[in-house]
Amino acid sequence: MIKPMLPTLHQNPPQGKDWVYEVKYDGYRCIASLETNNVSLQSRGGTELSPSFPEIVQFLKDLTHINACKKMLPITLDCELVVLTSPRKANFQIIQKRGRTKTNENISKLSNEHPATLLAFDLLEIKGNTLILKKFSERKETLIHLFEQTRLPLSPIVNNASRLQYVPYSYNSEELWEQIKLEHGEGLIAKRINSTYTLGKRTTDWIKVKNYKTVTCFITAYQKENGYFHVGVFKGDSVEGIGLFSHGLTSEERTALIGVIKQNSYKEDDKFIYVKPGICVEIFYLEVYQNQLRHPEFSRFRFDVEVKECSADGLFKPTLPASVPITNPDKPLWEEPLVTKQSFVEFLYHCSPYMLPFLKDRAMTVIRFPHGMSGESFYQKNCPDYAPSFVETHVDQDINFILCNNMETLIWLGNQLALEFHVPFQTAFTIEPGEIVFDLDPPSKEHFPIAVTGALMMKEIFDQLGLYSFIKTSGRKGLQVYIPLQDGQFTYQDTRQFTEFIANYLVSKEPALFTVERLKKHRGNRVYVDYVQHAEGKTIIAPYSLRGNDLPTVATPLYWREVKESLRPEEFTLFTVQERLKKIGDPFQDFATSKTKQPFQDVLSSLKELRQ
Repeated sequence: MIKPMLPTLHQNPPQGKDWVYEVKYDGYRCIASLETNNVSLQSRGGTELSPSFPEIVQFLKDLTHINACKKMLPITLDCELVVLTSPRKANFQIIQKRGRTKTNENISKLSNEHPATLLAFDLLEIKGNTLILKKFSERKETLIHLFEQTRLPLSPIVNNASRLQYVPYSYNSEELWEQIKLEHGEGLIAKRINSTYTLGKRTTDWIKVKNYKTVTCFITAYQKENGYFHVGVFKGDSVEGIGLFSHGLTSEERTALIGVIKQNSYKEDDKFIYVKPGICVEIFYLEVYQNQLRHPEFSRFRFDVEVKECSADGLFKPTLPASVPITNPDKPLWEEPLVTKQSFVEFLYHCSPYMLPFLKDRAMTVIRFPHGMSGESFYQKNCPDYAPSFVETHVDQDINFILCNNMETLIWLGNQLALEFHVPFQTAFTIEPGEIVFDLDPPSKEHFPIAVTGALMMKEIFDQLGLYSFIKTSGRKGLQVYIPLQDGQFTYQDTRQFTEFIANYLVSKEPALFTVERLKKHRGNRVYVDYVQHAEGKTIIAPYSLRGNDLPTVATPLYWREVKESLRPEEFTLFTVQERLKKIGDPFQDFATSKTKQPFQDVLSSLKELRQ
């Protein structure tokens, strides 16, 4: 059993030329051993993880048969075993579920639905030679050489076919920290570049800094046997326990707190001293998992807070950028169900890692609702003169378009009550589309099942052609099917040949269900297959944008397995989409990586031959 080197927790990363910085991922610490006829995955505590992660084991076994790897064996890697949701964040809930699953049937199902990735950040052994006395920089150099030789990814990539990926380091802690915060990652690790590997020891050569959130809550009880303080918040008029803490208190603070609890207790038994809500504290935590705080730690006493202010709402209040003040946060945008400006802005914050890749460098058109759903709305293309300096712009045909390239701009637009984000199919710096989008537009929500039928027919065609495809709700009554394209490779003239062919094929197969008729009065009850909208200068609603409807519905990416007759687009709202992302992740997470694998040129060539 190999006991891994452990980092020491600090509030801030150390600075200087002796330090480098890596992303800290939220998963299982794992020592991976690769030998000629054996692969082992060992947890930090020595538990064998291999049975729970067969896809990792199989990938590593296949890797050991590749000549470039075979000559390096035996190899021992220090890794984090994760389910990635973005390049700098892992899904703790899913990896926990996978680790606890024991039946072969469920393990197999989860390994297909939520494949894990082994993120290698250190190398302990290669060719049977130990590297623990080598400098960290030398170990990293040898590790990246190994990855280059075996053609494995040199940075974490979501949903990549490779189950083993490399964790790079950065010399710039501030830049990395901003990226981690944007993607709501767990934190970072600072590592002394010249340090050796200390087996089984907690060391100051590795410093971990966590991306903590804070909540203000109250003490409910003191647990005598282990010295933990239980905390809670108000949920309505009732008290809801949200966890317990011990770390973070000085000895003087601990003594004083126990004294106050004893003085104000209303009940005591063999295990606990109970106290009514009244002692308010601020707690650091990483996230809420199953209604409990993860990694809670005492921050400070809050004598300035009324106990009634300690509510469950505070658990989900993100720390918004200080550079973007939110004006009139209680302004209602929807009356029923109630959506305030604050809750809308917080929705944008939570969805920012998934939205921003589709907004970056796109000359946006937004629809603003300055008085909420009860008032008038208007389109805005030009960036106003009062926009802050962090808002990037691009001038095209005398229009100074906003480029939403950072979270500050997204939150600022939210504060301007820009509810809808419409983006073109190409960036501001290219003339070629980066994706194809088909819009399946039924005449009413009652005819939505026909759009489902059309989408599934498209999926069948695209699968036969070997094309990667994605799907989302329009946020209203329709569906939109995406085909990612490698940037700069194809013109709109190229894509029009394909989109027109697919649309007409659907109409020819089911003329009673689908139409390409542009005039609504001539469509009847058929679904309009809009391929004309995919053109230069046209736009589409961005993934995760809200829509100006009676309900706060969201243009929501879906997994193809969800596309069935029972699907209801009105179920995807500001309230449900946030929970959905936490539980099942982002269905568009491998959109970018599929661009390079898309065999669209082959399909286009075949189509041209067919038309000759």
